[in-house]
Amino acid sequence: MAQLSPLGLGHGPFADLHEGAAQIAIPDMMSGLGATLDQTLWVVSGYALTLSALIITASRLGDLHGPRTLFAAGLTVFTLAGIGWRWIFLVNVPIGIAALALTFLVVPDIRTSRAHRFDLTGVLLSGAALFCLAFGLQEGQNHHWGAGIWVLLAAGATLAAGFLFHQSRRQDREPLIPFALFRDRNFTAMTALVGLISVAMLGLVLPFNLYLQSVLGLSAIKAGLVLAPSSLVSMTVGPFAGRLADRIGGKYVLLAGVACYGAGIVAIAPMSTEAMRHVPPHLAGAASGVNNTVRQIGSVVGAAAVGALLQGRLAAELATGKTYAVAFTATLHTTAILPIAVLIAGAAVCLMLRDRVTAPAAPAAEAAPVGGARTGQPAALSR
Repeated sequence: MAQLSPLGLGHGPFADLHEGAAQIAIPDMMSGLGATLDQTLWVVSGYALTLSALIITASRLGDLHGPRTLFAAGLTVFTLAGIGWRWIFLVNVPIGIAALALTFLVVPDIRTSRAHRFDLTGVLLSGAALFCLAFGLQEGQNHHWGAGIWVLLAAGATLAAGFLFHQSRRQDREPLIPFALFRDRNFTAMTALVGLISVAMLGLVLPFNLYLQSVLGLSAIKAGLVLAPSSLVSMTVGPFAGRLADRIGGKYVLLAGVACYGAGIVAIAPMSTEAMRHVPPHLAGAASGVNNTVRQIGSVVGAAAVGALLQGRLAAELATGKTYAVAFTATLHTTAILPIAVLIAGAAVCLMLRDRVTAPAAPAAEAAPVGGARTGQPAALSR
């Protein structure tokens, strides 16, 4: 399963960088395009929604054509897209070229001889469900939470239920989501946590970014520099946090990081490590797809929820006669409740993790297979 680490390292920073660049540009897009906040938020939601609908599909295509081949193809398209778009995405190009070179140098080309099936019905059901739910949540305030919005949300919930039912009927035919994954308590807990963290990140960063530019008058570059340290620190120390989780158990590292989110952004890095720790190799592709999909769903839900909360509270504050700066500051205090509540739930999820179990050493008589280990070495280490 170690071969998945370079793929995760390539996807995580790239996705965070791209999404972060779009968030920083939101105030400029609003003024330049004359768009409202809920319209501009579709830049973030549309990206996360498309990604969440395709990640599980891509994981299955990776099983079919090889994860390295698929990852390199996606990385190439992503890098080329940075050349033909606004300058805020130009940073994708040098990082993409470096990541592409490392992909062929470091990532092994692993393929299975077994034929794989592609679940097109599952892809369509999940994509439609996500779109209906995201559109309903994000556009609810703009449409005054009318009957049409509630019909759309109900349709999304129905489609999601239909997707799960469809998956239950395909468990013996390569489903998009193998339910066997959720028998592992750590995987279930970490998949829930990664979604909650994504909601909290949007709930914290998006309003704060708008405050920096709309109220304090900082430029997009200065606001980006204010927000950059947390991402840079997380990317830099992530591998070390993963090793620390290996040594003392991810439960305690993650609990500390979630409880001290502001000062401890570093400590939530080993989520993927803990999620994948006990996953069987033959389910690794699906497990990675599910985990990353939930992460993007969290971004979609976070953008929709914070957008609705921000617009509703700001309108209420402005209606009292307050200036924009005073009204937005009061709104910022209210929207902070969302990430705080989500992080409390995340801390509770961390308590579900199993403590790290160290395999007991085998007796000396059993520890020396033919041509193998020194006397007294655990059999598990001698293989």
